Amino acid sequence: MQAASRLNGANAKPSGAGQGRPSASSARRSEPALRLILRAIGGKEQVAGKLGRLGRTLRLYADAAELERRLSELERRGHLERRPTRLQIAFGALDMLRFVIVPFARDYYRQQGIDFNFHQLLRFLDDPVSIVDPTGLLSDKDTIIGHLMQVVHLNPVYDLQLLEMFPDGLDELERQIQAMLGGTHPRASTIGAIVEDPGYHARLLDYVRGWRRDRSTPELVRESTLRGDPSLSAAERTFATLPGFLSYAAALPGDLRGLLARYRALRHFPVLAEAAA
Repeated sequence: MQAASRLNGANAKPSGAGQGRPSASSARRSEPALRLILRAIGGKEQVAGKLGRLGRTLRLYADAAELERRLSELERRGHLERRPTRLQIAFGALDMLRFVIVPFARDYYRQQGIDFNFHQLLRFLDDPVSIVDPTGLLSDKDTIIGHLMQVVHLNPVYDLQLLEMFPDGLDELERQIQAMLGGTHPRASTIGAIVEDPGYHARLLDYVRGWRRDRSTPELVRESTLRGDPSLSAAERTFATLPGFLSYAAALPGDLRGLLARYRALRHFPVLAEAAA
């Protein structure tokens, strides 16, 4: 879900709405490591919420009917032209992780002066599901929303498109961001231990409202030094939106042997691959 509007992989371009170094302090920057760990774990209510989301996601892995419903809704909304198999989705997710999510996150947190590995630990402690299901296709609505609020995104449009799998997904996103800004969200403390930029949620709410009114709204793209690399830049454009990811996954080999062979052989994201995404 941390993917970088993918429509044919061409729309993820930096805009004036970019996200740079935070201008104010945050709990993530000011509190000691042990305090952050305890905050990310939370109390009984927060732990129960994590376990509930994890259980729902594990059940979704075995619920073929629900995945079918979600894919059908994405087709109806124009986000999906050709359905990938579960194996293709899994290997597409591996490529998204190794060519976009991990390198761009490492670059961002290096710029922010934040330890990447410790940050991933905090993310996991706050919500294990956000790491267990990187595509978000098998996550419930609250997990996707929490992930959007938990991480300063490279490009949040992928997750907004994911939320269109649910009738009230975007309405609920707005409501929860407002609760986060007002300090009344049940995960306000645990998410507050992770988000290093205190202005992120206000920017995210503005972007969500603008995107809902006009899908051509300039994307809220996080700054990165990696866009000068043609391979990584092509990967970002391909995986920036949900349609781009799904098209990429559907074009992968259809059998496990072919998928494994391709995964082992591919060391750099092929620049020409974006043309087929």
